[in-house]
Amino acid sequence: MSNLPWLSQYPDGVAANIDLDDYASMAALLEQVVDRFGDKIAFHQFGVDLTYRQLDENSARLAAYFQKDLGLKPGDRIALMLPNSLQHPIAMFAALRAGLTVVNVNPLYTAPELANMIKDSGARAIVVMEIAAATVEQALAHVAIEHVIVARVAEMQNFPKSLLVDYVVRKKKKLVPDWSIARAIPFRTAMTTRLAADFTRPALNRETRAFLQYTGGTTGEPKGAVLTHGNVLADVAMFCAWLKPAFRPSGEITLVALPLYHVAGLVCQCLTSFHMGTRCVLVMNPRDIPALVKDFAAHRPTIVAGLNTLFTALMNNKNFVALDFSALRNTFGGGTATQPAVAERWQKLTGCPVLEVYGLSEAAGAVTANPVTLTAFEGTIGVPLPSMRIEIRDESGEAVGAGTPGEICVAGPGVMQGYFNRPEDTARVIGTDGFFATGDIGIMDERGVIRIVDRKRDMILVSGFNVYPNEVEGVLFKHPGILEVAVVGVADSQCGEAPVAFVVKRDPALNESEVIEFARTSLAAYKVPKQVVFVNDLPKTPIGKVLRRQLRERLVNRI
Repeated sequence: MSNLPWLSQYPDGVAANIDLDDYASMAALLEQVVDRFGDKIAFHQFGVDLTYRQLDENSARLAAYFQKDLGLKPGDRIALMLPNSLQHPIAMFAALRAGLTVVNVNPLYTAPELANMIKDSGARAIVVMEIAAATVEQALAHVAIEHVIVARVAEMQNFPKSLLVDYVVRKKKKLVPDWSIARAIPFRTAMTTRLAADFTRPALNRETRAFLQYTGGTTGEPKGAVLTHGNVLADVAMFCAWLKPAFRPSGEITLVALPLYHVAGLVCQCLTSFHMGTRCVLVMNPRDIPALVKDFAAHRPTIVAGLNTLFTALMNNKNFVALDFSALRNTFGGGTATQPAVAERWQKLTGCPVLEVYGLSEAAGAVTANPVTLTAFEGTIGVPLPSMRIEIRDESGEAVGAGTPGEICVAGPGVMQGYFNRPEDTARVIGTDGFFATGDIGIMDERGVIRIVDRKRDMILVSGFNVYPNEVEGVLFKHPGILEVAVVGVADSQCGEAPVAFVVKRDPALNESEVIEFARTSLAAYKVPKQVVFVNDLPKTPIGKVLRRQLRERLVNRI
């Protein structure tokens, strides 16, 4: 096998390496993209358009406020606790233009989680949506934040629609808990106090820190991956180059249901689409499936991205299956493995194959992807993107041959500088050769195509045999009576560990013996779940990843 076997899988027109010198910083990217697209719509939400030029103007005015009124200096950290909203790209670009480091925060975090992240990052300021302001108030009892800017859901609307939206959000849906924060600054005040001309450009380059992207929250204590302007620009350039064979210069509409506080939504969808002049329709709450279906119907997106759980939820909605999908041209899956049965249903319904993408917070976004020229789901994560290098390594750190499982190790211009203030943690995952050990087990074939087997920590050791939850889940997903399933390992006195399946029923009459017998028809005996636990739902992260750790904890608590 050659050193770069995957190059044979590249579509025509996609180069092996990308030019990393197009932009000196994220601020330069914004300015040049605005020159190209000007009055085109960059973002849309709730009937309101935000053009490239308006984003430029508003972010410059807010950046000036950060500098002149709040006294924030280059290198200072600012937290963004925002759902997908028009305020997010404005605040993000304002911070980056001012030389600040953005700390993306999940708006669903609890006060202790937020306080820990603020302490770890040292953020001096936070921009928060009003629906999470009460959480900030509670966190302020445990951590100091100098400046709190509060955004309102309705404030980007024109009058009188803003009054209606405000009423629905506050009174009808009661989404805004009572809060009181001394000296809280309204987002609109911060955005309109200064003129764009008041903004002073700081010295920025590709080595300037851009983001602290916290990761690891599903498995343990979150750590801030340090991403520079160059890291993020590289991933945007790589993914744009990959999408080019399927991209149309005008008319693309991206439905952004993945959260912008995560690299999948931020880099792979938002910034990539922004760079290519694509309209982004921002979805504030992807868990509201009926509202998401209405967005699908109203905007007829050409590009969507999601997780296995999101695709399943959509296809179980009767209004969704009745939609016209003739505009849809690209569907990307990621975050967790898309089950073949789900991908098959999706393509049969929409006519569009699910193309899986593999990425990491520690690599600023996408690392591998399936070619956009594929016409059917392949069940792989594709091949390394341009300028990326991947090796499959054994426990000793040596590269293994084609077809042999090992840890996926990644090198390239998107790989983080390290974990913020955690040199020992950094040294454990980034070797002296620059390769980042992902913790994912994969297999690369002779073509350079990679298939994820599972997370290293999720592997179940049964009597010395490796059992991978994804494989077992893939089999059980084919049962017509199963809506959702997740498999974890539990300590077992006879075989060390045993697989346990957590199942959400589609068929109320489904029982444990039926599930186990179904598994036996396709799996070796040691892979068959020893126990089936029926649940109403599976615990998930906000982007839809199943929290296997919580399922394991449930089993321990039952023993």
